[in-house]
Amino acid sequence: MKIFREDVTLDKLNAWSQRTLAEQIGIEFVTIASDYLEARMPVDHRTHQPLGMLHGGASVALAETMGSVAATCCIDITKHFCVGLEINANHIRSVQDGFVTGVARPIHIGKKTQVWEIRISNVEQELVCISRITLAVLDKKN
Repeated sequence: MKIFREDVTLDKLNAWSQRTLAEQIGIEFVTIASDYLEARMPVDHRTHQPLGMLHGGASVALAETMGSVAATCCIDITKHFCVGLEINANHIRSVQDGFVTGVARPIHIGKKTQVWEIRISNVEQELVCISRITLAVLDKKN
């Protein structure tokens, strides 16, 4: 079942990242499927912690970006917008270089809240981090 609006394209998703944290740390959306989004992020000096491994906060930034963007792609943006209420993450394994890829899938898409799971993997397809974000769907004030 297709969950995203018809006007959602990779070019639009990546344009939303201009002049944001997502652009600064190199997040790039790479796939829009019928029921999930996929993005990748480099593991380099921008996303390392002092010991030279992927910073847990960078993984959470990827997860929050992906969950927020995915939720926004499911709503009428002329009437509503989404904001994060809660996010959690379990860091499973370290990564020193290359890229990590996140896949965001919905757990719940409601009228007032959405819950998304984001699984972040290394290039060997091994789980690096699993995160869940809850978002509020709010009415725009005109």
